Amino acid sequence: MRANSLALRLFLSATAWAVVILLITGVVLSSLYQGAVERAFDRRLGVYLRTLVADVAAPDGPGDKTPPALGEPLFELPLSGWYWQVSRLDPNSMEVRASRSLWDGGLPHLQDRGIAAGSDGSREGYVIGPEDQKLRLVERNIDFGNEGHYLISVAGDAVEIADETRAFDQALLITFSILAVVLLLTTMFQVRFGLAPLKRITDSLAAIRAGTAERLAGEFPVEIAPLARETNALIDANKEIVERARTHVGNLAHALKTPLSVMVNEATPRGGDPLAQKVLEQTAIMRDQVARHLERARLAARLTVIGTVTEVVPVVAALARTMEKIHRDRAIAIEVRGGEARFRGERADLEEMVGNLVDNACKWAAEKVVVEVLRELPDPGSEKQVVRIVVDDDGRGLSPSEREQAAKRGKRLDETKPGSGLGLSIVVELAALYGGELKLGTAPLGGLRAELLLPAG
Repeated sequence: MRANSLALRLFLSATAWAVVILLITGVVLSSLYQGAVERAFDRRLGVYLRTLVADVAAPDGPGDKTPPALGEPLFELPLSGWYWQVSRLDPNSMEVRASRSLWDGGLPHLQDRGIAAGSDGSREGYVIGPEDQKLRLVERNIDFGNEGHYLISVAGDAVEIADETRAFDQALLITFSILAVVLLLTTMFQVRFGLAPLKRITDSLAAIRAGTAERLAGEFPVEIAPLARETNALIDANKEIVERARTHVGNLAHALKTPLSVMVNEATPRGGDPLAQKVLEQTAIMRDQVARHLERARLAARLTVIGTVTEVVPVVAALARTMEKIHRDRAIAIEVRGGEARFRGERADLEEMVGNLVDNACKWAAEKVVVEVLRELPDPGSEKQVVRIVVDDDGRGLSPSEREQAAKRGKRLDETKPGSGLGLSIVVELAALYGGELKLGTAPLGGLRAELLLPAG
């Protein structure tokens, strides 16, 4: 799930960046192309403008009423969108000459809008002409001294610029759409196959946790190989630490056993001596405490081992057969129910916990014990499954106060029953070390119900 989430995030991130880059590139290219079209259009208008300037500058130009020959028939068609105009700006003379296409209209002046002239003295811009036509206009001031001051304007239909730009934008959109699809497919391919080694590592780690593998196996790319190598080294180091801890625990148990045995042997013959009795009492407590803490250390060392998984039903079935033989004089029937379930932990610990519960149920049962094994989710919002082992008997059961006392270490509710009173407390401690718990309640059979919750493998 996490690897897929990473792949999805990488894909979405790459897709978003690709879309943003393509959009920015498209806007920039469209703007550049529109500028190029406008400059080409302005050069075309500039040719007509220079022709008009030459005509006005001719010796008989300003007074000549003959329209200049610009070589463009659209200047002769009324309201064609192509116009020229020559305006004399002298105070004593407001003469205006215009193309026939202007009909009775006129062209606005860019200089009245505050548009600055370029290096060649001309101005360019968009204006609204006759019949609300959008025009691209180029104008230039010409000063002939005593011959007069003129403003010469040439305008062309801006629809041509818009059509050229629109056609380019459509081609750009189609091209970039195809490019975007190709980029998305390429990114998807790269993400899918580029993250495949990480998916293999994820699956291998899951196999190690499930107990079906011990190491990360296989060849990995150069970029991933150090991660796999360090992970395997960490697993090896963990196993080495666990083995060393087990060895130390065994050595400590052996080292303490002998002195305690010597003290007990020396005090036993002097049973009437108060000092001997105190020694025996304290050594018994010491043995109990040492055994308890050594067991906890041993279990803690076990829990650090990665990938230890035990099938539950076979263990419970074997324990049921054993307990039936132990209690055959009372003809206790033990029924085992349940399907496939695995416990994330050592088989010996599972046998000790379930064995104590089944043995306790057999001691108190009248004639029947039922053991049920379930694999379930403790919380609908949780992804971690647990193994629930339910042990019911048809004995007299326990009251709420008795159930509270039963799990305490060394507490025996009935001295007539064999045992040390440590069984349920051991189950509680073992379950707690694995992150589980033991619950006591009333069984449907009428006796005690013991529910053992353990992490599932």
